[in-house]
Amino acid sequence: MDILNLIGRKNKLFVDDIDDKKNELKDIVSSSSFLVLGGAGSIGSAVSKEIFKRNPKKLHIIDISENNMAELVRDIRNSFGYIDGEFKTFALDIASLEYDAFIKSDGKYDFVLNLSALKHVRSEKDVFTLMRMINVNIFNTAKTMNHSIQNNSKKYFCVSTDKATNPVNMMGASKSIMEMFIMEKSKNINVSTARFANVAFSDGSLLHSFNQRIEKNQAIVAPNDIKRYFITPQESGHLCLMSCVFGENRDIFFPQLNEDLHLVSFFDIAMKYLEDKGYEPYLCSSEDEARELAKTLPKQNKWPCLSTSSDTTGEKDFEEFFTTDETLDMDRFNSIGIIKNEAFLDDGLLQEFELNIKELQKKQIYSKKEIVDIFLKLIPSFKHKETGKYLDSKM
Repeated sequence: MDILNLIGRKNKLFVDDIDDKKNELKDIVSSSSFLVLGGAGSIGSAVSKEIFKRNPKKLHIIDISENNMAELVRDIRNSFGYIDGEFKTFALDIASLEYDAFIKSDGKYDFVLNLSALKHVRSEKDVFTLMRMINVNIFNTAKTMNHSIQNNSKKYFCVSTDKATNPVNMMGASKSIMEMFIMEKSKNINVSTARFANVAFSDGSLLHSFNQRIEKNQAIVAPNDIKRYFITPQESGHLCLMSCVFGENRDIFFPQLNEDLHLVSFFDIAMKYLEDKGYEPYLCSSEDEARELAKTLPKQNKWPCLSTSSDTTGEKDFEEFFTTDETLDMDRFNSIGIIKNEAFLDDGLLQEFELNIKELQKKQIYSKKEIVDIFLKLIPSFKHKETGKYLDSKM
């Protein structure tokens, strides 16, 4: 499968920047130790492989999914073999006491990269998953940053998202607040992050689900009114590693927009995907028709497709990597832009946010409105789009 072709591109991003820094990147990685958190997900795997193939002194990978971790190790062994340094993986939950014991047993890393996140907009469909998203995206970040400060790490990197820019959903807002926590702690440790677009065919994404639909003989469904920027998994790994290694304190890296990075609709990708698989797309008028035709059409080298409009909570009309009041450096790299930040100065607001969320968690009874109101104290401009409909109610 040619991902670049499916997302309407001919050229890879960041090639010139990676090539310009090739020797320096190799020297730094080969002489350093790394801890990658959430290292077996789509972005985490891409970053882990970029580090591994540059022969680090130590690479430890943490992920809650033992299945994804097993596949990552198989992939690394088959693709790159072995390194001279120490390579170990651990199936751990960052919030657990076992993880704390792991950090206490070693904890000495030059670079700590946090790729763990709840990334789905649909995670706000219920208050319980939403609260877990807050724990994972915000409080686990603060926890692992404190560990890095205590253990004198050189650098802490945490991946953000374009959805943190002028957020309209709780996932984006949680990442925006995560950035505030990062910037606040930048007074004690060098930090950097990255905002980027959708990672094409990443685990759990709509594009990744196309593979499952083909495997399970089910119709492919895609919105026709949503366009997004897409990068490949390897490009996400390159951008994260570049930000981690070369980002100055409080830098946020993002892809510069050019002719190689443009908006593509999910439905257009779906059509290309089916053609790439050798099927003629067949447009259906309803979910029922799509389900029924999935039983017969594939035998005729046709595949049922359903084109939908988007009316669910949290969908953003357009994507943006920065706001008009953020300071940019567009000259340091060829295809990477940098947002320059000051430290977040109002520690009291962050403490109040944490206390208010923890109080709700302690009560174990809370509403989405209560959580949104707490978010609004930190992000007064947060324009939360609540439609009462969620992706789980659609095919």
